[in-house]
Order: sequence, then C-alpha cells, then structure tokens
Amino acid sequence: MAQDQLSRVFAALAEPTRRDIVARLAVGDATVGELAAPYEMSMQAVSKHIKVLTDAGLVTQSRDAQRRPVHLEAEVFDLMTKWIERYQRQAEERYQRLDAVLSTMKEKQHEHEQERGA
Repeated sequence: MAQDQLSRVFAALAEPTRRDIVARLAVGDATVGELAAPYEMSMQAVSKHIKVLTDAGLVTQSRDAQRRPVHLEAEVFDLMTKWIERYQRQAEERYQRLDAVLSTMKEKQHEHEQERGA
C-alpha cells in the first residue's frame, strides 16, 4: 500500500459517517439506498461518502442485475493493521527498555538504603 493510499484511508476514516458506513458494510454488502436509510442526509451526500471510501480503496461497487451493492475491501484493513502493529511494537520495546531502567534504578536505590542502614 503506497503511503499516499494509506493517507487517503486514514483521512476517509476520520469522518464518523464513513466509519459508520464501513462498520455496516463489515456485516454485509448493501446498496447506497440501504446505506443512506438511517441518515438524515440526501442520497447524493451518502454517494459522496461512498466515493471517498472508494477512492481510498476501502470499498468497491459492483453491478448485480439492477442492484449496485457496495462491498467492503477487507484486505485494506490487513495492510493498515500491519502498519499500526509495526509502530505498536516499537512503542512496546521503548516501554520495556524504560521498565528495565526504572527497575535498575529501584534496585540501586534499595541497595543504597540498605548500605546506609547497616
């Protein structure tokens, strides 16, 4: 996934209505009309949200007879997860190093207190 596409994915998901649409599509495909039903906005507005999600690679739309179902492209989430996990691992490693330093400092302080008490 190109960095530019990753930016588009995160930007698309920054908007609550689009996140809700993605969550609903995780359950199953739906038409734009079905996706628009719970919102107090025009079909055109929902279509614009679908276009942003499509441009980011998160959804695709196909033709099924008279229907044009919107489909969630789950592979994009696998790529996003790998990107996030890489930075999560780095953060965890930093915290482990900090824990080790703090543990060493605590041990030295304890030793110093024992020497002064002896």
